[in-house]
Parts: sequence; C-alpha cells; structure tokens
Amino acid sequence: MNAQSLPSFFSMYQQLIAIPSISATDPKWDTSNKKVIDLLAEWLDLLGFECEINELKSQQGKYNLLARRGTGNGGLLLSGHTDTVPYDASRWNFDPFKLTEQDNRWYGLGSIDMKGFFAFVMQALSELDTHQQTKPIMVLATADEETTMNGAREVSRFANLHPDYCVIGEPTDMRPVYAHKGHMSEVIRITGRSGHSSDPALGINAIELMNEVISSLMQLKEEFKHKYSNSSFTVPQPTMNFGHIHGGDNANRICGCCELHLDVRPLPGLSVDELYVHLHKATKGIQKRYPGSVELISLHHPVPAFEQAPDTALVQLAEKVSQSQAQAVNYCTEAPFLQELGCETLVMGPGSIKQAHQPDEYLLTETIEPTQEKLKKLLKSYCFSD
Repeated sequence: MNAQSLPSFFSMYQQLIAIPSISATDPKWDTSNKKVIDLLAEWLDLLGFECEINELKSQQGKYNLLARRGTGNGGLLLSGHTDTVPYDASRWNFDPFKLTEQDNRWYGLGSIDMKGFFAFVMQALSELDTHQQTKPIMVLATADEETTMNGAREVSRFANLHPDYCVIGEPTDMRPVYAHKGHMSEVIRITGRSGHSSDPALGINAIELMNEVISSLMQLKEEFKHKYSNSSFTVPQPTMNFGHIHGGDNANRICGCCELHLDVRPLPGLSVDELYVHLHKATKGIQKRYPGSVELISLHHPVPAFEQAPDTALVQLAEKVSQSQAQAVNYCTEAPFLQELGCETLVMGPGSIKQAHQPDEYLLTETIEPTQEKLKKLLKSYCFSD
C-alpha cells in the first residue's frame, strides 16, 4: 500500500471531525480517543510508518500513538493531541461532528484545535518522495491535552524517542511560538470551627482567616509583577486570578470552612515548585496558629512554563519558513513535556487560537495551501535530501 491509497485531504479532515474524542473532567462528556488513534495509525501505515499504540497508565480508555519512518538517530517529531473540548450545542450553528464548508471556512469541532493538524501532516507526507528521506520522521498523537495532559506526561514510555526537533501543531496561524506561560489551578481550603455568632470565642472564623491569606496573595501578585516581568509576553507578568470563593452557610453562624479557587499563570523562570513554596508561605502563619487548618488541593496537575531559546536552529528555521517572528503566548501547551525528551521544541500549526474552544470553530480555506507548503518545507529541511 502507498500514499496513493490515502483519502483526499478533505476526506481525512472529515473523518477526523466525525469521531467524538472529547476529554472532560465530567464523566458524562469524557470520551475515549481510541477510534481517532486507530484511524491515524491506518493512514500512517499506508505512508510506510511503523506504529506503536500505548494505553495510558493513568487513564484507561485513553491512548497515545507514536509512528516512525526511517532509521538512525534524531530526526523530526510532529506532535498533536487527539482530543477536543466539550461543546455547547445551543451556540453552534453547525453540526460539530460534520465538516461543513461555507463562506470559505471549514467548520467542525477540532478543525483547528487540533485534529485537523493530522490531516495536514498526512497530506504533506504524501507529497514528499520517500526515497529522498534521510532522517527519521515521527508523528505523535496524544490523549487528554484539554484536561490532564496525561498523554504528554507519558510520552517517555515510548522507547528510543530522542528526536532532534519537535513541532507541536497547535493553532498559531503557522507563526512559531517559542515560549508560553504555565498553568496551575489550586484550592486553598481553611477549616475553622463553627459556633453561634453571638460569641466569637465559641469558634474560629474561616472567612476571617481566608482574608489574611488573600492579603498575603495580593502582596505576592505585586512581587511577581516586579520580579518576573517579561516584555515578550502581551501580559508581561505572572498572573494570579481569584476565580471562586465560598464559605459559611448563615449570617448568624461563625464560618467553619472557606475555600478559595485560584488560577496562576507562571512565566518561564518561575517554576511550579517555587509557586508551591509561595502558596505555603501565604498560609504559614495560619497553619502555625491552627495546625491542620489549611489544605492545598490541586484541581489538576500543574503545567510548567515553556521556553525555547529564540536563537536555536529550529526557531530560526521556523521563522524563515513562516516569514514571521517567533512569539511568546499566554496560553499553555504540551511543549514543556515534549521538551523533556531533549529536543529543540516549538509550537506552530494551522488555524487561529482565537477559534480554539469557541462555537463554530473553523479553518479558513485560504490558509490550506500555504500551510501545506510550510509543513513540507520544514520536513524537507530536516529529513529529506534535495
């Protein structure tokens, strides 16, 4: 079998969109990605790749795929995630699972974030002469990027995965991204002691204690702004958002428990470990006065910030191919986990991030041909002879 047996580009896109592969913390939404993985493996087999599929140790029913073609060390890894976010049917004007072409747009869930990237990869590979391939090409398809990122956290389970370069095809309008912020979502829970409001000595008011914590965190926000400011980002400092707070049950009762949910977006240079040190410091005084009263609970595993030196070969080539300067962004991707493989890493893929996680997600058809040409140039530069 050969590349001529591949479906058309539109058909590949269509088939990928048609398979639900939602990842969500709500079990009612959460879906296995196995059918997407199997479809990709079928196409990659047609292109002469050897495929390995691993079920995640951390999640049954979720799978990673690694496909390889070529022998030797190094090479180029093209990576993407196979899952999508949930959708609100009432806000979609199109069937999320049917690729719809209208007004020079392809509408569908995952059209740019990011199942469509795999169709671009297949098409680019099918148009290059395999006899001229000189370095290994690898295609990685991961699970659960939109929730836990457990797929990316388990890529080291694939044996001998040591590419020279890695390109992650998240939607960047094919502009290279060399750095992004991290992400952590934490719960601070303070447990006091309830009692009748007529006598404060009867209890320990958790809302009052949380007020002390918030004051400390507000000071920390100012420290972050001055210590870690980076003008490469549109929001140049680490951000900390107090997104949800709840405590108590009645005005005439001393509040026995209070929870604060916060979102932190660290810059490169501010590690996850350092963030936890700061959070523990903000609650240290209360913990000392009332041992066991403070809990720190992760809503999800934290994602570190990512940075690839902008003067590296991959970034410079991507700038040349894309004819645009590499940028730093505020959202996060699987890049820090793939960078741990020891390869130069960047993020660059079709579609606009403005469409990600939006109703009526779409790909502009006018970008299809330029995107395919840029992908082929990247592949040729590293893995093919002239």
